[in-house]
Amino acid sequence: MHADRAFADTVPDVLPDVLIVGGGIIGLVTAWRSAQRGLRTTVVDPAPGGGAAQVAAGMLAAVTELHYGEQVLLGLNLESARRYPAFAAELAEASGQDLGYRTCGTLAVALDADDRAHLRELHALQQRSGLTSEWLTGRECRRLEPMLAPGVRGGLRVDGDHQIDPRRLAAALVTACERAGVDFRRDHVAELTVRGGRATGVVLAAGGALGAGQVVLAAGSLSGKLAGVPDDVLPPVRPVKGQVLRLTVPEAFAPFLSRTVRAVVRGSHLYLVPRENGELVVGATSEELGWDTTVTAGGVYELLRDAHELVPGITELPLTETRAGLRPASPDNAPLLGPTALPGLHLATGHYRNGVLLTPVTGDVMAEFLTTGELPAEAGPFTPRRFSSARQEQPV
Repeated sequence: MHADRAFADTVPDVLPDVLIVGGGIIGLVTAWRSAQRGLRTTVVDPAPGGGAAQVAAGMLAAVTELHYGEQVLLGLNLESARRYPAFAAELAEASGQDLGYRTCGTLAVALDADDRAHLRELHALQQRSGLTSEWLTGRECRRLEPMLAPGVRGGLRVDGDHQIDPRRLAAALVTACERAGVDFRRDHVAELTVRGGRATGVVLAAGGALGAGQVVLAAGSLSGKLAGVPDDVLPPVRPVKGQVLRLTVPEAFAPFLSRTVRAVVRGSHLYLVPRENGELVVGATSEELGWDTTVTAGGVYELLRDAHELVPGITELPLTETRAGLRPASPDNAPLLGPTALPGLHLATGHYRNGVLLTPVTGDVMAEFLTTGELPAEAGPFTPRRFSSARQEQPV
């Protein structure tokens, strides 16, 4: 009753066509593309441009992120990577900001015989999947990146895996949204409003409510916690913690690395992402610890230890920042895009480790659906209803 009273008291004369819960990069790109298509769009978030983008490294790694069993997701990743150059150019022009987009490529390396065998298997999987990657000897890897440890046993050169600065990406999306007429409500959402079997808006934590023609839940790892969403519609999204370090490469050390370098060290995935501004991002741990975002001494130690084994000179660099964030993971590591079983409620969440990579295609898919009611073919395998069906089939 309280929600209905608040809703009735605050409904404006003209409702937004789309209300987006969450102002991370996924919510922002959905808002920008929707506004470009003429939809009246509102984003509710206490700090638009925050969230996982502030911690992410920004690897656009459709090829080197390929995992067994994720070939369907690979198609969506590749499609988004294909759109990235035009998307980045358009967003840079719309916002007047540099996104830190670099086409420098990626080098995935092996430090021992087991890693080398694993990387060989990955190379074979890439080839079977029609992807372009080149096998290099350890000597060839060190010729490309002289700072690599002498013990590197081999590697994969992937020129098509690029990078972007997620913090700049998020800031540019905020600006582009503002210029496109998106309305920002800097508040938390307390509850989804459902009336007559349809999602009709949200109740705000600070009081009052907002109505809308359609609601998009794009709250990252928080998407599965929104009150008022029916249990059979609530997205199965959980937080996966990642700790990340940022170092600075002094001019005396430049160039330290010319491209993104990835490796598996003691079974843990490690990456080093060099920015043109001299920043070096090192990550990332993967920890199933719920909502904990504590930066731990152990996490920092393990990242620096493994990075030192890969690139010994890294311990000479100033350590300028330590952060921990939460990736929004779904049961199959793929995003949830499009309509739910509750009319008026749609999802753009669960992107896990591919949120930055999938930004262009997510914005296009969601704007197309919100405008026409038709979900583009590339998003067909990622409808939220794939999990609703599974829940309904479970025995009581």
